[in-house]
Amino acid sequence: MKFAVDLHIHSALSPCGDDDMTPNNIINMALIKGLDIIAVTDHNSARNLPAIIEVGKKQGLMVVPGIEVQTKEEVHIICLFKNLQGAMKFDEIIFNCMPDTPNNEEVFGRQLIMNERDEIIGKVDKMLIASCALSVNDVFILVRGLGGICIPAHVDRPAYSITTNLGFIPPSLKVKTVEFSKKDNPETIMKKHPFLKKYNYIVSSDAHYLWDISEREQFVEMEYLSFTNLFNILCPN
Repeated sequence: MKFAVDLHIHSALSPCGDDDMTPNNIINMALIKGLDIIAVTDHNSARNLPAIIEVGKKQGLMVVPGIEVQTKEEVHIICLFKNLQGAMKFDEIIFNCMPDTPNNEEVFGRQLIMNERDEIIGKVDKMLIASCALSVNDVFILVRGLGGICIPAHVDRPAYSITTNLGFIPPSLKVKTVEFSKKDNPETIMKKHPFLKKYNYIVSSDAHYLWDISEREQFVEMEYLSFTNLFNILCPN
């Protein structure tokens, strides 16, 4: 069976995410657009995941716990987990590796923590769009140790991508899947970067606004819907 996916969505916790990216709005828009699986991957934090996952369960939408980490090399890595516990443990690690730079709401936007009723229950004071102290290699080791998987984000972009900032994808990372952004089609991207042909790829929205969430256009094929099956597709042995 084919399942429609969007594995890179930001909530209002990300300072660059619109305040309307609330748990219920995200879930409802994903359902309106016909998605079967989403991942919410806020910058360097997982603190809106409990509410979003709870709303997803009530609405019958599979929500993959995730975080988009910015490493010390300024590389963005999508980190996905099979359960909320793994994501929250990684959230704690990342938070302790972030600089104590306060977020400037007027410049970067608010960093809102919400409950399942879309009520604001807190804010994150540290600036979440800064780089953490972990290297790309550190992130891969830690995430895999928590049972998660790492996907280099928007590898076709000229900023915050592993291909731009490192110049290559280190073989030692044993990357299976990379993410392409939606600005070009995959054929154009691979023609421009032929070395990417050896990787599996996903195309995600990187949505910061509700209308940017993907339509029913990107699919994974699995026998049935499950975290294990999805992770086996994204990171085959």
